[in-house]
Amino acid sequence: MAALYEATTLCVLNVGPGGSDSGISGIEPSADDDQVVVTDSARSVTVYKVSDKKALGSWTVKQGQTVTCPAIYNPQTSEYVVVTDSKVSADVWRVLSVPDSEPLVLFQRGAVRRLDTLLADPQQPVENVLPEEAVIRWSAVLNVEQQPCLMFLSEQKGETLLLMQRRHPDSAARYRLEGGEAPLSCSALPCDGGVRLFCLYSSGSVYESVVPIRGAGGVVEEVQPLPRTLLLNLPVGEGKLESASAVSLDDAHVALVGVPHPSAGPGKDFLCIWNTNFQTLQAAKEMAGRIYGQLWCSCGKLYVPHGKSLSVIPFKCQKSSLAAAMGKLRQAGSNGTIASAEEVQKKVSAFLSNLKNLHVIQVAAGGLASVLVSRCQEQPGFYPHSALVQLVHSQCLSYSVCPHLLTLALEKKDYALCQFCLQVFPDIPEAVACSCLKAFLSESDGTLDTVSLERDSVAFVEGLIANSTQEGGETQSSMPLDMKCPVGLHKAVLLNEILQVAYSDCFLLLHLKTLSAPQVILFLQYLQFLYGKYSQDLHTQVSALRSPAMTQILDWICLLVDAHFTVLVMAPEARELLSHLHKVVRLQVKVFSELGKIEGCLQALQKAKQSGDVCQYSIEVIELF
Repeated sequence: MAALYEATTLCVLNVGPGGSDSGISGIEPSADDDQVVVTDSARSVTVYKVSDKKALGSWTVKQGQTVTCPAIYNPQTSEYVVVTDSKVSADVWRVLSVPDSEPLVLFQRGAVRRLDTLLADPQQPVENVLPEEAVIRWSAVLNVEQQPCLMFLSEQKGETLLLMQRRHPDSAARYRLEGGEAPLSCSALPCDGGVRLFCLYSSGSVYESVVPIRGAGGVVEEVQPLPRTLLLNLPVGEGKLESASAVSLDDAHVALVGVPHPSAGPGKDFLCIWNTNFQTLQAAKEMAGRIYGQLWCSCGKLYVPHGKSLSVIPFKCQKSSLAAAMGKLRQAGSNGTIASAEEVQKKVSAFLSNLKNLHVIQVAAGGLASVLVSRCQEQPGFYPHSALVQLVHSQCLSYSVCPHLLTLALEKKDYALCQFCLQVFPDIPEAVACSCLKAFLSESDGTLDTVSLERDSVAFVEGLIANSTQEGGETQSSMPLDMKCPVGLHKAVLLNEILQVAYSDCFLLLHLKTLSAPQVILFLQYLQFLYGKYSQDLHTQVSALRSPAMTQILDWICLLVDAHFTVLVMAPEARELLSHLHKVVRLQVKVFSELGKIEGCLQALQKAKQSGDVCQYSIEVIELF
């Protein structure tokens, strides 16, 4: 079996003119497994920490220059390498990282140099291996028999050739791919005595070719035929594939994007994992927006640009077998005794109480939570709520350590666990936060009021609602004093947790657009209620309790209005709400205007020279306005 897990947004795309180009030219590994180097098609290179979705650094080339091939990380020097405007002494196709060795530079005419020797003499002459009309379509470096092996695919005059080079021993060989047509996408894996080459064609066919490794060395000028075997013949409907990509994950699984799902209707794009041994679809995830036919794999994660975002999707592939392909694989290591949820709770309590070292607790809690979540997904009847809550309360978990815990809590409608995760996890993705928000807004007040939530959060909302019964009138915020909370007690508690989640504006705005109009209006009404109560200073009575800040409330109001401005203007039921929010904005503008006047007067007083005739005991009156 194979699985695709929850997708997160790494960054927003700089989509090219016409929307046909994702704006990304490459994604490469960086200094550790949790970092990648993203190169856009224009002028910049950015290093991201994947678990935090944060940019660690970004570089932009000078005006008039362009980045012409994906940047890579050189572990030999701990530096990043990028080529601008194609040229050193000849046009460069790619800089390829080599495990435990110096990177290789592949030129557009097929020559290869080590990066260090090229930098020592940048203007050294470079030979032409390929004719002028040949175009390189794909390249890769693999470790085969503990030696780096460079291979690249070139196309010329309707013929597709594979060139393979090794340095130790020095050898080179050329192969002609069958069929004549150039593949849309290629991927390669090392195998015993050679390399397995996977090719995806516009017909929807995936072929495999085994390229042998010549042990004796030497250069073979003669072009040899390269036989191929059909692995998959996928239905593509009418016409042919135009934007699709394939990446081999292991010896039996291949990931594809841009190929139609066999059971889905037209107009939908999917990321799929297929078992090539048994020709079965193992996992699929719909990708919203346009697919650009690009797919990268690094450290157990797939990177897919689609629509206006770059998504990261973790995956897992089990060892291929008939039972796994049919979804009937039994878990190994079972001795026939399966612990119940109550037994698991006792064991978790004892386990955590015996751990003293903080680092050991963090590692153990993360591993234990992942195991329990996996079992919950495999056995629908098993759900150890208390054990999961205890693990979250240990303060040792984060979203990146156990990314499926919060998703599982939403699926099980365990809103108490959702609240604890929102409070504890510092790295919740914006997409997951919006999923929680939609779930809270969609659930009925009656259902949520039966959930046992954290007491301090409940006490804070109870204080606000109790003050809503005061006498009517108008405050300086233009909100009625007797304004009632538009949602139930526990729904308000959960919405407050959402308001306090850390986020990035540009990423959150993208996902807020998925909210329906009724959900947006209800949430804005609640934010309006909170703003009115905060303006009355009623919240100071319970200021020690967990509660959102005024700035967080105003920021969320701005984001919601930005994401759904057209819908709110067109919806009749939002008219009164927008009128109240307009009064709020006018009041804020007035307050800041008055503060600006006071600031100006104070600055003028500070600069004014003191009068020399002021006596020691005199009183001086200064008019501010």
